Amino acid sequence: MNAETGYLLLVEDDPDILKFLETTLTFSGYRVVTAFNGNEVLEIIHKERPAIVITDIMMPKLDGFGLVHRLRLNPETRDIPVVFITATYVAPEDRDFAFNAGATHFIQKPLNLKEFLATIDELLKQGLPVTIEPLDEYEFYEGYRRRLETKLAQLNKQIARDELLLGNQTDTGSLALKASFHKATVERDDILLLLDQIHEQLKKYNKSD
Repeated sequence: MNAETGYLLLVEDDPDILKFLETTLTFSGYRVVTAFNGNEVLEIIHKERPAIVITDIMMPKLDGFGLVHRLRLNPETRDIPVVFITATYVAPEDRDFAFNAGATHFIQKPLNLKEFLATIDELLKQGLPVTIEPLDEYEFYEGYRRRLETKLAQLNKQIARDELLLGNQTDTGSLALKASFHKATVERDDILLLLDQIHEQLKKYNKSD
């Protein structure tokens, strides 16, 4: 596995961050293919296998946790290295769940570009990792639910705080606060949708299965 025989599949729903990372990796000599969510990743991989998947966690439709689980479930994609980059899921419990679900590396934003590029280079030189077995379905969805509910509680507190601050501010100087409020509400709605899907999945399982 190397930059000449494979490509880096970069997944990020923020177009500015996606473009910055794509430019950085391309300038460093890598062939880069981009996607905005996990569903697009699965379509791309079906056509051509990547050397590494580099993905954000918080994304619409299919997020990073769901994506890595889907990759580990499939024997043909089980050994593809997956690097998580995230500014949202940064608690130790998030990191532990990411590795249990099958992530290869976990990098917190904002990125240290030198360390980030060194990680990618190291993975390419290592070759394929040991095949990672997927988590038990119940264990995955139960852990996934807990991570999302924790993040939802944090977002609800942030939204309430931003609403209060916006109510006390004039238009001057509130653009950043409005952007923060909008981002938080979008993420909250994405999480609520994901939680609905996960609760449906959990109905199929019980701990005694």
